[in-house]
Amino acid sequence: MIRRVVQVTFAAIAAFVLAAPMQAAQAQNAQVARGKYLVTIASCTDCHTPGFFLGKPDNARFLGGSEVGFAIPPGVFYGPNLTPDKETGLGNWTDDQIITAIKTGKRPDGRELVPVMPFPAFASLTDADARAIVAFLRSLPPVKNKVPGPFGPTEKPTSFIMTVIPGAGMPQPPKN
Repeated sequence: MIRRVVQVTFAAIAAFVLAAPMQAAQAQNAQVARGKYLVTIASCTDCHTPGFFLGKPDNARFLGGSEVGFAIPPGVFYGPNLTPDKETGLGNWTDDQIITAIKTGKRPDGRELVPVMPFPAFASLTDADARAIVAFLRSLPPVKNKVPGPFGPTEKPTSFIMTVIPGAGMPQPPKN
């Protein structure tokens, strides 16, 4: 009888010990899946995947940074590499630094992100959703891709630029 109790107890402990890592992995997989969903519906791929604006997204370098910049005063800015590459991406950023950039538009070096990055809308992300985005970005294969720029108003960009120019008959911005 005692031997049977010991066997059952041992089996229960073994099952618990073996199940805990599987549950943690499932929770991590669910968090990464949630992050992928959020990155997809937020269209992060548009500005951060090479080739997207040229009509041929390079999914081998998914979220690896764009070669097409945005001409927005005071300069030209390119969607940076969001992969965990340590030299050209977010590999040296902490989770909290990535979340701060997503939700407030502030980089670890103090520079502010350009307004085309919709951080005011992302400020409302829940902590769980922001952490899910980070988990997804960390799950990507690192892509070594240094994007051009940023370029100030007196500097000449070295790659394609997207500029919004109002057409004939379009409403013009107010003049101050």
